[in-house]
Amino acid sequence: MSDQEHPADTSSQAAQRAEQRWASVSVVIVVLLAALAAVFGIIHETMPQARVETVDPRQASISGEFIESNLGSALEPDGSVTVRALGQRYSFTPSCITVPTDTPITIRATSADVIHGILIEGTNINTMLIPGYISVITAQFQTRGERLMPCQEFCSVGHEGMWGKVKVIDKAEFKTLADKSKRVSCVGE
Repeated sequence: MSDQEHPADTSSQAAQRAEQRWASVSVVIVVLLAALAAVFGIIHETMPQARVETVDPRQASISGEFIESNLGSALEPDGSVTVRALGQRYSFTPSCITVPTDTPITIRATSADVIHGILIEGTNINTMLIPGYISVITAQFQTRGERLMPCQEFCSVGHEGMWGKVKVIDKAEFKTLADKSKRVSCVGE
């Protein structure tokens, strides 16, 4: 009898060693992936913004940077463009943003009520607008055209109708418009 039990014990022990090896390999893979995520997060700075800017959401459209007369695109003295926008149920102000091609653009936006999101189709621009905080995104558009800008964060019952538009025009054409008006927008076109 002992001769017959011995082969079964050996195969059981071999199976147990194989399971332990595979469990060890699995643990090593999980630890390696976690380490890689941490290293690349630090290297590529996928951390929260180092400088957090706040704004009183109840006062955002009444006083300060996000008052209606200050929204839209503005040509800065260094040639860059700053876009200021405000998200609120169920619209973006301005609803149509005009920007030039081949120009550094800084988008500064916030929400006056609930969490909204800006997503500009055909680009990698995708950020949340959180009440009380200013979201800052940098971009540069290479080609002319119109791009849709839906709210990509569910903000309530009317969310599906919250759309904006980004109109990218020639750099010289934008400068002409900026010379005529302090804020450039394609609202009313």
